[in-house]
Amino acid sequence: MYENKRELPRALLVECDTGEDDAESSLAELYELVRSAGAVPFGAMTQKRPSADAATCVGKGMVQQIADFCEKHHIELLIFDRELTPTQIRNLEEDTSVRVVDRTMLIMDIFACSARSREGKLQVELAQLEYLLPRLSGRGTALSRLGGGIGTRGPGETKLETDRRHIRGRIRSLQVQLEEVEKHRQQIERRRRKDGVVTAALVGYTNAGKSTLMNVLTDAGVLAEDRLFATLDPTARALRLPNGFSVMLIDTVGLVRRLPHQLVKAFRSTLEQAAQADILLNVCDASSPEAQTHLKVTSDLLTGLGCTGKMLPVLNKCDQVPGLTGLPQIGQGIRISAKTGEGIPNLLQAIQDALPVQVRRVQLLLPFSQSGLAARVREQGTVLQEKYTSEGLALEAFVGPALFPAVQPFLQTNSITKA
Repeated sequence: MYENKRELPRALLVECDTGEDDAESSLAELYELVRSAGAVPFGAMTQKRPSADAATCVGKGMVQQIADFCEKHHIELLIFDRELTPTQIRNLEEDTSVRVVDRTMLIMDIFACSARSREGKLQVELAQLEYLLPRLSGRGTALSRLGGGIGTRGPGETKLETDRRHIRGRIRSLQVQLEEVEKHRQQIERRRRKDGVVTAALVGYTNAGKSTLMNVLTDAGVLAEDRLFATLDPTARALRLPNGFSVMLIDTVGLVRRLPHQLVKAFRSTLEQAAQADILLNVCDASSPEAQTHLKVTSDLLTGLGCTGKMLPVLNKCDQVPGLTGLPQIGQGIRISAKTGEGIPNLLQAIQDALPVQVRRVQLLLPFSQSGLAARVREQGTVLQEKYTSEGLALEAFVGPALFPAVQPFLQTNSITKA
């Protein structure tokens, strides 16, 4: 029946176009989300309405068309491109005899499959439970059975009340665990600030090539696949710039249009870590007709989180768009191709130029008793040349703001230049 894709469920996509968003672009994005979730988008139906129907989202006639289509083509999933109420889900499942999933449930499912770290799994579970809690009452009689037993007075708790109490307890437990993780993250961040570590964050729409770019720049070995939310957990690696200075490059979770607020809330600490970076590389897929929108979605979200760093628009996949120079809306971005390496030197130079504190080029004369400091210069800075003299070790090197106070007493006169 399913030919070579028998193991994958067939999904019918449904768009209720009320004019609030670009329905065509949103539906195209939903196709990619369904593919990333492991289902086969078999078709799509769109209905224009002034507003969504309170009972079934779409009209009764459309519901009947959907039911007939599902029966004819053996559809196993109905996926709506909006968040549905429990009543709408229940009514649609009763009328079509097909499992119904809304956009929020779909994105959370993808996040759950992509989470690898303990923090990522905790964040996703918290978002799922907060989404499920107010929807328990719409799940039919299965959650209304009596839960009393021997020795109890009266009928006891209903299954619905038991589930609600259990979910609330689990949510509190997850919040406590995430608070501990956040404290640890804040300690690491304070240590970085104290040591003068400059951070740069890769932000942007999902599947824009952030992980591929991370691998090209740092050999991080991050999973990079042509699907949405292939990587979810943040990764940090040292990136050495052309002047020898190193910054901490952070790869973050990708974004999509109308990202569920439960996920934004659960991943707030991770997103804030990116928003507080000194330099933000707003990566977008230049080959997408929605490139300008993608840049704006990312910029607006980070601004809402209190972004303070300098944001650099990075136009990836330029090898697929030969005529990119003719697009004035995104013409000021840094053009690169993480796949071919095109434009990477320009990107590194742009990061270097955006450094909040410039690296200093210094000439030092270190006494032989300062061998430990010489080792720090070799490890934390970039040595251009060194020579042993009768008075000590003569060094010419690039040093960052964290190392400069230690070497300042050994500077040769008028030897400081900005890199």
